[in-house]
Amino acid sequence: MPTPTTRTITLPGELSVTIKEFGENTEGTGVLVLHGGAGPRTVAGLSNALAEHVHVVTPTHPGFDGTPRPDHFDTVADLAIAYLDLLDTLDLKDVMVIGNSVGGWIAAEMALRDNRGRIGALTLLNAVGIHAHMVENRVLDPRTMAPSDVSQLSFAQAEFRPDFASFTPEQRAAAAANQQTLAVYGGDHFTHDPKLRTRLHRVTIPVLVIWGEEDGIAPLKYGRGYADAFPNAHFTPIPNAAHFPQIEQLGATLGAIGEFVETVVKPGARD
Repeated sequence: MPTPTTRTITLPGELSVTIKEFGENTEGTGVLVLHGGAGPRTVAGLSNALAEHVHVVTPTHPGFDGTPRPDHFDTVADLAIAYLDLLDTLDLKDVMVIGNSVGGWIAAEMALRDNRGRIGALTLLNAVGIHAHMVENRVLDPRTMAPSDVSQLSFAQAEFRPDFASFTPEQRAAAAANQQTLAVYGGDHFTHDPKLRTRLHRVTIPVLVIWGEEDGIAPLKYGRGYADAFPNAHFTPIPNAAHFPQIEQLGATLGAIGEFVETVVKPGARD
């Protein structure tokens, strides 16, 4: 596996963002991988695997894992703009933005604001961010649930569920701090922007929506509704996976992304 390098970049507005870079940037393009509320570790395996084929950049959202977050930097839109600034700073073009959970929400908001054409495609992994039409299809609010219950609903396979009883005090404190940061970014509605769904028709780049079929947090019908909101979307369900398909079914997730690239994003590129 490629060895990632870590550095902190200062963006416009003096915002500092810590990123991990996997692989070498030899073509001026790459993949931006955005983690969800459980933190950067949930996308580390995916980033490593993708780096065998392409340059990968994985930022830590400011405020997560002990990184600084300015008081005024407090919305998903702020994150979206910051990561567009990051693509400008790194001078990356034709980028695929991959986001899991709230990372998918950020990716969708980025695509809406990409007035410099940096993004070539999106891949959303059990993303949140839109308001569901039906109550039974809505995302559950994990703030009202015990961590063990959230874990049960987030992973289809028991062996992947975190053992919170084994956490050290430091690990518990770090997890709690990440959840507090997530609550800041989520705002009053926490899991969605009520207006986002009605804006996604403006995102005309190819979009792949991958969904762990057994997600108890964001149900499968919610995922299909997300895909339907884009004019050029493709939906791929992943069996025996829940909210983190990139962890429980990494091979199937990579296969879906690879097929999407070869048949939709860059058809005929291998010919």
